[in-house]
Amino acid sequence: MEWKNEQIIIFGGSGFLGSNIARKLLKEGCSKVICFNRGPAPELKQLGAKVVRGDIGNRSAVVAAAAGCTAVIHTAAKTGVWGSSREYYRTNVVGTENVLASCRENRIKTLIFTSSPSVAYSPDTDVVNMNEQAPYPTSYLAHYPATKAIAEKKALGEPNKNLAVVALRPHLIWGPGDRQLLPRVIHRAAEGKLRIIGNGRNLVDLTYIDNAVQAHLDAIGFLRKNGGMPLRKVYFISDNAPVAIWEWLNDVLQHLGVPPITRKIEYRRALAVAGMLEWLFKIPFLGEPPLTKFTVGQLAFSHYFDISAAGNDLGYKPVVEPADAMRAAIVWLREYVLPQVKGHNAPASVSSDASVNPRS
Repeated sequence: MEWKNEQIIIFGGSGFLGSNIARKLLKEGCSKVICFNRGPAPELKQLGAKVVRGDIGNRSAVVAAAAGCTAVIHTAAKTGVWGSSREYYRTNVVGTENVLASCRENRIKTLIFTSSPSVAYSPDTDVVNMNEQAPYPTSYLAHYPATKAIAEKKALGEPNKNLAVVALRPHLIWGPGDRQLLPRVIHRAAEGKLRIIGNGRNLVDLTYIDNAVQAHLDAIGFLRKNGGMPLRKVYFISDNAPVAIWEWLNDVLQHLGVPPITRKIEYRRALAVAGMLEWLFKIPFLGEPPLTKFTVGQLAFSHYFDISAAGNDLGYKPVVEPADAMRAAIVWLREYVLPQVKGHNAPASVSSDASVNPRS
């Protein structure tokens, strides 16, 4: 892939995924990398990226920022499991409509859209080796997957016939720099607020950050090798090593010196508690409930996917193995997350056997 001929804009460029994509593109010698974000992102500017501050919901700003680009990577999204439907719709749906408009008006022929596996299934059942042929579910338990599904459909159904779109569905992106997924789990575990939901044997796919980045670059390379043909394709992405998620989390906690999660709660009871909390937390000033029905399903059931299509078409394969990913993540978590955990008692150093235990 000749990155020196590419000028790429990343919407959501200061986020966990977007910023790592920007760093990788700059390292690969990409001619120009533009990061469109709400914040200033001085570290990306220092690395050589052009930083444009703006609102993904502002169509004119989005269109103007993409002028002269050869490809668009759209990672911007409102994530999480709680908030108003209007906020989710504006960022995830209207934002995607604006990105599509930027491709049309700037005659850009390549769009990589970061979607989510959660658009493809209902979280209240086991998902085992799901592939891209699975239909969209008829309903969702949270605004995030509902609006991302709408956005994905719009990207794949964009009437601009000159536009090639690859939608990627990476599952649970994690690793150094993640400020959301593992840090929140670690804080709640340290406070004794986590319970194993269900039987605790559910298998879950993860996507290490370097692997998620590689998938996005592979997607652009795939479109370039196909001569910019106006393809519309969607792919699941993961580390291709499902883990027994509660064992995996306790492995992380052990290496950080945080007590393991041992107490359990039956699935239906957890679902009932989540339903009551969702009802109660509709009162605006209460913030986000500690448990939602969507989260219960995510934590109680297996969710792993068949990524063979991404391997066959994009040439994607994980570039970082699970054991190496775990070691790097532990180092980062010890340095940046543990100091914020009240009463933590971490070991003096990261043990050399820090690893995950993949389950097939």
